[in-house]
Amino acid sequence: MAATSPTPTPALTAERILEATEEVLRRHGPAKATVVDVARALGVSHGSVYRHFRTKAALRDAVTKRWLDRTSERLSGIAAGGGDPRTRLRDWLRALFEAKRHKAGADPELFATYLVLADESGPAVTGHLTDLTAQLTEIVRDGVRAGVFTAPDPAAAARTVFQATGRFHDPAYAREWERPEAEADFGALVELLLRGLSSP
Repeated sequence: MAATSPTPTPALTAERILEATEEVLRRHGPAKATVVDVARALGVSHGSVYRHFRTKAALRDAVTKRWLDRTSERLSGIAAGGGDPRTRLRDWLRALFEAKRHKAGADPELFATYLVLADESGPAVTGHLTDLTAQLTEIVRDGVRAGVFTAPDPAAAARTVFQATGRFHDPAYAREWERPEAEADFGALVELLLRGLSSP
């Protein structure tokens, strides 16, 4: 009987490290999770992890960015899509609210971990907010071109919309997202903002 060859170990990539880091953070939390824990989960030395991420802070920044990018990527398709800008704006804000609410409800331990990491990770969070407001600006600008929005400065209008809806995507308000009236409050705010953008 021929001997079977052992299954080759998958190559150690940055993506594999980030996946393992996420699981370690879920299990231990940000205060106790270490690079050694990540390396152990991957079956490699911690030096191998450091070859991809030079410091623990760099690894935490990268895993935070990866988490935030999931939301940005989902929303970018709505922002870049065709069709009525009013519908796109509604859909974009709804998708943002649902994405944040899902993260908070489906995996509360990891969500709480990322709140801590986001406070530490200035560049990742700043980049995320810049990306989201750029997507909103694209929708508002398209609305102005189509004649359905009135906004002399689409970027300023987009920032205003983003800030006005903060209660429905800022993690600081996560506890409020499951209140019975949250849906109605969200819908009323979006319609109010759309009326404001549509006013001559």
